[in-house]
Amino acid sequence: MQERTIPVLTSHQPSPQDSSVALLGNADTAVHSGLGRHPELAGAPHADAPRTDAPHPHADAPAGGGHVLVVGTPGPRVDRLTQTLRSTGHEVSHAPPGKVNQQVQQAPPDAVVALDEHGRHGPDPSRTPGDQRAGLDLIREVRTIPGGRALPLVMVTATPEPAGIVDMLRNGADDCIPEASDPVELSARIEAKLRRVPVPVESLLLDPRTGLYSHPHFLDELDRELQRPEASRRGGVIAVVGVAEIGALEARLGPRVRREVAERLAGVAERLGSFCDRLGWDDDGHLLMLMPGVDEETARRALQKFANTVAGTRFVVADENVRLTPAIGWLPLAECPDGTQAIAKARDAVQEAIRHRDLRPVRYAPWMRGAPHRHRRRPLGSLIRPALSALSPVLTLLLGVGVPFVLYQQTYELGWDLGSAMYWVVVAGLVLSALLIVLECLYSLDSTPRPEKPGQPYPPASAVIAAYLPNEAATIVDTVESFLRLDYPNELEIVLAYNTPHPLPVEETLREIAARDPRLVLLPVAGSTSKAQNINAAVTRVRGEFVGIFDADHHPAPTAFRDAWHWLSNGYDVVQGHCVIRNGDSSRVAKLVAVEFEAIYAVSHPGRTRLYGFGVFGGSNGFWRTDLLARTRMHGSMLTEDIDSTLRALNEGSRFAVDRTLISRELAPTTLKALWNQRSRWAQGWLQVSLKHLWQGLRSPVFTVRQKLGMFVLLGWREIQPWLTLQILPILLYSAWRAGGFERLDWAVPICVLAVVFTMAAGPVQALFAWRLAVPELRQRSPWFWSYFFVSTFFYSHFKNLVARQAHLKEALGDRQWRVTPRAAAKAVARR
Repeated sequence: MQERTIPVLTSHQPSPQDSSVALLGNADTAVHSGLGRHPELAGAPHADAPRTDAPHPHADAPAGGGHVLVVGTPGPRVDRLTQTLRSTGHEVSHAPPGKVNQQVQQAPPDAVVALDEHGRHGPDPSRTPGDQRAGLDLIREVRTIPGGRALPLVMVTATPEPAGIVDMLRNGADDCIPEASDPVELSARIEAKLRRVPVPVESLLLDPRTGLYSHPHFLDELDRELQRPEASRRGGVIAVVGVAEIGALEARLGPRVRREVAERLAGVAERLGSFCDRLGWDDDGHLLMLMPGVDEETARRALQKFANTVAGTRFVVADENVRLTPAIGWLPLAECPDGTQAIAKARDAVQEAIRHRDLRPVRYAPWMRGAPHRHRRRPLGSLIRPALSALSPVLTLLLGVGVPFVLYQQTYELGWDLGSAMYWVVVAGLVLSALLIVLECLYSLDSTPRPEKPGQPYPPASAVIAAYLPNEAATIVDTVESFLRLDYPNELEIVLAYNTPHPLPVEETLREIAARDPRLVLLPVAGSTSKAQNINAAVTRVRGEFVGIFDADHHPAPTAFRDAWHWLSNGYDVVQGHCVIRNGDSSRVAKLVAVEFEAIYAVSHPGRTRLYGFGVFGGSNGFWRTDLLARTRMHGSMLTEDIDSTLRALNEGSRFAVDRTLISRELAPTTLKALWNQRSRWAQGWLQVSLKHLWQGLRSPVFTVRQKLGMFVLLGWREIQPWLTLQILPILLYSAWRAGGFERLDWAVPICVLAVVFTMAAGPVQALFAWRLAVPELRQRSPWFWSYFFVSTFFYSHFKNLVARQAHLKEALGDRQWRVTPRAAAKAVARR
């Protein structure tokens, strides 16, 4: 490799003409150079030396000053250097190698001039590597003594090769000068160092490159804050901000990105205002935040806003446009024994935040340090919870039937006929549920059509396939091949973001496909345990202006990305497509789910969107603007991360569209057990979203009254309705008890009969609309729809209500285990 010329601040190279002004020249040379005016340097004039009255070229140079420590092995070179420095007005002391610390303690110098021993006799192959590194050892000795880091250090070298000079400068020298230089030049260089004392960056209060507190000074500031009396401190938080992509960026762009990333993060914090009192950084590129005088909730909200802003911004780092995922760890100052431990704990929380990449600030907890808990007893709840979960069907009947029946009895004994009032509440609830279903069906007939033309030219697009490979191994290759057949008029990249606990043979097949077609990008996500983590890892890697999110069993229609851009380019931020079951022939369960998906995606979603003014993202076959997805992310702690992300995006004012003609085909569960696990996860996830977002949404100024009504129906009524329908049983028992037996009940109450008829009619109406709006290949399967009508009316509706009630109990017990839906290659429904 051709050697690159490295510019350094050194004197010119020695030459025969320059040898007359050498720093360490002999007496004769000094006389001929005009240094005879300094007898202490040059010795007595030679008898034959010609006299000259011409002024010395540096006669007008200012005299030096200050105390200089000369470091070097005693001998003629040190003596001559000492005489040179004294001749220019410096006070000089001497220390041999190994005695620098002792001399500095006795008489602290203003500067150090050290002789580089390497090369003083010219090249010598017999010299040992230890001799060759003598100059670096001197630098290290000076820099490691107390106070030595801030001393100006000038190296005088006999053989100024560029490589040797570079090594000395990089290892702590402030300047290098050849022995052949003019003495006055050496003096001027020392004076320059004394006027502008070189201080290591970490010793400065503020880093001159970033404008932030250096790590040691930030620790000093933090320790001062911690030493304040608690009465005057009033809360406060310490936070550390890392970046999930820092390793990849550094591998590609070099270590400079650490400083630049910290600068970019600090710039965002400064733009957001004064929520942070002091900002610093460390050598790993972490941004350090000290937030005194704030309570935990205020700090968490400020840090969340900071994270969202960073994630939604494109930065230029090392001349490259990148998107960053901030990972924030924090803890209250009250839990910090000292600054060093506080930052270490916050960095542990950063690692947990990086694992999820969901932008949520992570509060430090002791388990993040991985400390063993010896002799720790298992909490009582962990012992009782499995037993309660196993008895959940009994608990459901006890809570939903037994407790209300006793309540109705007791209130009746007290003179309150609560049971009769609840009878009318239940009837009204059943009628309301049926009415809402019919309204959704009617509104679905006239749903908003897709714009015929795109509002802007087709941009680069990306597809993200989230996969758990052990479960998807049988189908993933077919899925990838189907994506590579998509028809899109611009660049389309397919990112397969997957996690797997161990290497699989299918990975080699995927690598072969990626080598054949560069559109496929394989992204294994180390440490991931959820679909949300896979999507979050992919969102900063994608290059497209919009992103389609898919599960690993989906085969989108060839024009899916074209059609999605028609919506996104005309003012929408997210569009949800129509998920169609492609393995309906596999089992009776698959047939049932195939028709149910038509009722959901062809009827309910479009009808609800038009009725209430907002749509939802269903987890797959959804298309997001990349900037919005980067700000929103997916929260892996939510069992339905798709609905949670929908509510958070809607609360920002995002517009969601639903398009039943935007088709992607997927696999349905084929067994009742798999269906139970899938729907249990969905039901519990919806409950989590309701608990988190319902009250917040009803109070939000972003939503209209119509949207708030839809939110109450979607998040509130859906959780009440399963328990309300169960009240039929305790009300019947109560009525029979009060009447003296079932045979004495009047079953022909007109309004009750009408309510039952209307409620029962909702099922056939929904099945009819599902058949009318279904995709062609399923509409031809009319027997499937008749079967769905009967099964749904007499079994499946009760099945889903039972699943919802079980999910409520699981959430109350803290059982949030994710059970994956098994996938297998299956016979597809013929498409026509």
